[in-house]
Amino acid sequence: MKQFFFFIVCIFFNSCQYFEKKVPSEKELLQKELKSINWKEVDEYPTVSDCETITDKKERQKCFFDVMSQLIQQKLDVDSLSILYPDLDTIQVKVTIFPNSKMKFEPQFQKDSVAYDTIRIDSILHARLVDFPKVNPAIKRGLPVKTQFILPVIIKEKEKK
Repeated sequence: MKQFFFFIVCIFFNSCQYFEKKVPSEKELLQKELKSINWKEVDEYPTVSDCETITDKKERQKCFFDVMSQLIQQKLDVDSLSILYPDLDTIQVKVTIFPNSKMKFEPQFQKDSVAYDTIRIDSILHARLVDFPKVNPAIKRGLPVKTQFILPVIIKEKEKK
């Protein structure tokens, strides 16, 4: 019995090494967490007050893009882009929404767009695309983040009277 007790005590003290686990360092944990994050998607898309009541993520995103496209088109309807450039029917506008809710608009032109005065179009867009309603930025892991997307803006040809 004494030998059995001694044997159990020896096993008990030697078995502690089997329970001892390596604790990962802070850097290892950080790298693992950073690799697990999908940086191409956000938890919540940017939104405007018209879309905040929608709970479905995809529907809310669609609502936001629809509202933004509509607002941009309304602001450009009063302009002379369609008169100056009758061949230009659509402009791709890169919209950047910063974490502080500020927005930036940049027209995206094709590389072979020498037929248009890109500087003039850019200045017209910057002059017209102001005074937007408040946009809540996108959320990633509980924090507001910068997002960018490209919206196709259809330039409507003005009716001749």
